[in-house]
Amino acid sequence: MIDPKFIRNFSIIAHIDHGKSTLADRLLEVTHTTSVRERKDQILDSMDIERERGITIKSQAACLNYKAIDGNTYHLNLIDTPGHVDFAYEVSRALAACEAVLLVIDASQGVEAQTLANMYQAMEHNLEIIPVINKIDLPTADINRVKHQIESDLGLDAEIAVPISAKEGINIIEVLENIVKYCPPPSKEGNSFTNPPQALIFDAYFDYFRGVIMSIRIFDGVLTVGDSIRFFHTKNEYRIEELGVYKIKKIPQKTLSIGEVGYIVANVKTLSDTKIGDTITTSSNPCPKPLPGYKEVKPMVFAGIYPIDSADYELLKDAIEKLKLNDSSLVYQPESSAALGFGYRCGFLGLLHMEIVTERFKREFDLELIVTSPSVEYKITFSNGKQEIIDNPTNFPDKQYIQTTEEPYVIANIISPEEYLGQVMQLCHDKRGIQKNVNYLDAKRIQVDFEIPLAEIVYDFHDKLKSVSRGYASYDYHIIGYRESDLVRVDILVNQKRVDAFSLIIHKDRAFNRGKAIVEKLKDVIPRHMFQVPLQAAIGGNVIARENIRAMRKDVTAKCYGGDITRKRKLIEKQKEGKKRMRQVGNVEIPQEAFLSVLKV
Repeated sequence: MIDPKFIRNFSIIAHIDHGKSTLADRLLEVTHTTSVRERKDQILDSMDIERERGITIKSQAACLNYKAIDGNTYHLNLIDTPGHVDFAYEVSRALAACEAVLLVIDASQGVEAQTLANMYQAMEHNLEIIPVINKIDLPTADINRVKHQIESDLGLDAEIAVPISAKEGINIIEVLENIVKYCPPPSKEGNSFTNPPQALIFDAYFDYFRGVIMSIRIFDGVLTVGDSIRFFHTKNEYRIEELGVYKIKKIPQKTLSIGEVGYIVANVKTLSDTKIGDTITTSSNPCPKPLPGYKEVKPMVFAGIYPIDSADYELLKDAIEKLKLNDSSLVYQPESSAALGFGYRCGFLGLLHMEIVTERFKREFDLELIVTSPSVEYKITFSNGKQEIIDNPTNFPDKQYIQTTEEPYVIANIISPEEYLGQVMQLCHDKRGIQKNVNYLDAKRIQVDFEIPLAEIVYDFHDKLKSVSRGYASYDYHIIGYRESDLVRVDILVNQKRVDAFSLIIHKDRAFNRGKAIVEKLKDVIPRHMFQVPLQAAIGGNVIARENIRAMRKDVTAKCYGGDITRKRKLIEKQKEGKKRMRQVGNVEIPQEAFLSVLKV
């Protein structure tokens, strides 16, 4: 068992693309945790998508042994976390397993929105914050300006901020010395090796041969191979088959004690039996109370997923069950659509999570899918006082049955250079935002806080914010609750038949513009038929926008050369009657591109 005073548990947090994964690579190399043969960029990012996009999706842990200048060997447990707001709960559990964080700041970009958001999250967990200034090798690096921002914006001591280049490996030893010096050891008053064990599950993944492998941090007591363990929230009991530490590979150990970070294999069959944030203790000597902060992960964004070829439904069913094994936050249930056939209604943590899941379907299972427009959860109060949560537009009731409708709101913290403030504020007002606060961070940068409906953030807010600010603005958001809103369901009718896959729930003021844009787009992508096809956007029985796809015209008078005009008229009238009859019984073919194009409106 390791003496807790030589253990340091820390995490690395940063705004997107400030060099978090690169710094983790250098720390692993300097402490010889990875050999030259194993060396590669983003070594803690195990998925191909993580490497290609340069983002971290899953939490990872690594145990580094470092001999410090004082002559002692320290066990440094690095818990790498995702940086995106979609995975905020996973980040909070990883931070709960640490005593300190390295806050990485880009020497040329400075403090950004997620830098602040991550710092506040670390402060909520009472963690020691150790600032690090990265990318000093860039020609645009301004170390003095960033040091000033660290003191004025973050209120941290800039003197301890080490200027480094993770890419070039400059000053990495100084970072390790700062971890040893400023990160407190994990032992607290009252903790003892003889106390009942208390461990936090901060991550879990499924292995087809071993079952669920849980990443844990021991807060009190000792866990040993063969112990019978109990989960606090699910009440399930298992026997430990193997435990150990992560040194890129899993290294088995006989015991894990106070302060250590490692993994447990206990013959857990499905990921749904394991909850991130749950507390593990032993059945024979249980701890009196669980660790704080546990909550169920709730999906925020919902969309329908359908196979392009309806014959692939069984493949999709198989794929979604396999993906669920490795992603406990994915929620799904079967649904059917008159236009698209059988598919699934899926719940995601956010848009990035949705993008990653659909990308994994394509790569890992070779499935071509149609994803319907993303929607959020709306709260409906019926005339009889009953309340219901709705995430699918087809379940939205008619207006006469509704008393009130509510939608979720977020508080968005946006940091932007001063010259783009006007465009940023205009964008937020266009998205039905309510301005709450403006704060001048320094002579050039401003932070603005807006309350905005989540549905407006979901569609294209990120792209438009980057567009109006030439890429310089950054933002972070979190849910603040439901607010009453005037919501309606817009239906799209093709040849007077409602196509449920095109339906959407939207604020009444936006309904006309959105409906008009969709029917105009469909007019371009649905091919012409032998009869005129009307395209309509409607709220209940009221049509709010209409376009017509003109009929294909066959020249029935071509065989009439000369002769009386009445003969030609008779043929044209006969054709007109035929088209009317055809329109009554004819079905309109809607190509797959039409469903994809509506997503881009």
